[in-house]
Amino acid sequence: MIFAARYGWQELNGPLHFHYVAPSFWAWKGGEARLKGLANFVDHILCILPNEEAVCKLNGLDATFVGHPVLEDIFEFNLGKQASLHDLKIEGNSEDFRRKYALSSGAAVISLLPGSRLQEVIRMLSIFAHTFDQLKDSIPELITVIHVAPNQHVENYIDGVIRKWPVPAILIPGGHQHLKYDAFSASRIALCTSGTVAMELQLARLPCVVAYRAHILTEWYIQYKAKIPYISLPNILTDSAIIPEALFQACTPTNLASLLMKLMHNKGLQEEQIVAAENVMKLLFPSERIVNNLEEQMGWKFPNCTPSMIAASTILSHVKS
Repeated sequence: MIFAARYGWQELNGPLHFHYVAPSFWAWKGGEARLKGLANFVDHILCILPNEEAVCKLNGLDATFVGHPVLEDIFEFNLGKQASLHDLKIEGNSEDFRRKYALSSGAAVISLLPGSRLQEVIRMLSIFAHTFDQLKDSIPELITVIHVAPNQHVENYIDGVIRKWPVPAILIPGGHQHLKYDAFSASRIALCTSGTVAMELQLARLPCVVAYRAHILTEWYIQYKAKIPYISLPNILTDSAIIPEALFQACTPTNLASLLMKLMHNKGLQEEQIVAAENVMKLLFPSERIVNNLEEQMGWKFPNCTPSMIAASTILSHVKS
């Protein structure tokens, strides 16, 4: 997203142009070439990943790492609470969720996040349905909690599919943040289509498996152009396969069922993901130096120092300078 900060027009003889979210140059072969093109018309890039600021500057672009927008959820959940920079997580209410949906203490809840775009959901939900069909005889009292994106077309499609779902299912409508994290808290593990939701699961410290399929030409292009072996951001940031990924031709119901069974019954693997999530969240938040400066200059304290507020402060400081 590009927008102009028009303060100080007379002094600047034109608007300052800020670019929010750097291109994913780190993911693609030759990706840094895009940064050189941006330098011709962008004054400053607001980066959401920690490795981006330095590379942008090396390519002639002024940049600031402001933090990942998924951390905005922390502000909503910790509003009015005492919190520190070490509280980069969200704890939902498992008991409330189980009581609300009359779940027994033995219910094995798996959260399912099929995606946000209709074609993506159509493609992935078919695979996921067959996955749960394979799991139902191996996991007693299996319950699927399906998190529905706030998209009317997606909602209508899932409403139709759920009638033939192989195990009991609960639908969580999009936009209900507290209910979503309550569901995460009540879940043992999760299965998700690759996307921002993987970061939300990290916030909730919910171990997961990541899946992804696309059109055959899209998959070929990704495999040809990508310069990193992972697709989920937690794995990319840690440069390790902490979160199991089933991608492209390997994204089959049999493979997914196997990965989920292994994760469900291996506490060691679950703990590895939880520990890694602590580190990932710290990487996604700006340095304590930036936060402390904002506290001194603006009177903002964590968790009020959200990425969006840090971005706004960065823009204002450049306009005034």
